[in-house]
Amino acid sequence: MTDSRSIPHQAPGGAPVEGLRDSLRYWERGRIAYNLILSGVVAAWLVLTWPHFRPALTPGSALRLLGLAAMANVCYCTAYPVDLALQCTSLRQGWRKGRWALWWAGAFLAALLACYWIADEIYPCFP
Repeated sequence: MTDSRSIPHQAPGGAPVEGLRDSLRYWERGRIAYNLILSGVVAAWLVLTWPHFRPALTPGSALRLLGLAAMANVCYCTAYPVDLALQCTSLRQGWRKGRWALWWAGAFLAALLACYWIADEIYPCFP
């Protein structure tokens, strides 16, 4: 008799449910730190260049900021297809131990893009 816990349950699309759960658990925990890093980038720009950004703080800019935060979180979701694809290969164990490198690379790229966006698109708009 086999133990039902040792047999991976299959999702309708054929991907193991356990791999999906593992992916969600890992990446959603990392999303908190990702958002804190990006919030820190924005806060640093505001604090370090405060007099310059004072006119930018309007109710309308808060809505645009929420839109940019939503786009950053949509970009964060691009890690899921990579993670799920690699979990379905023979590289699964090594990938699960090394996927932190993808998280750091994505967070670093997002911070660079945030700095670029602020420096090139927002900062020059205000006197």
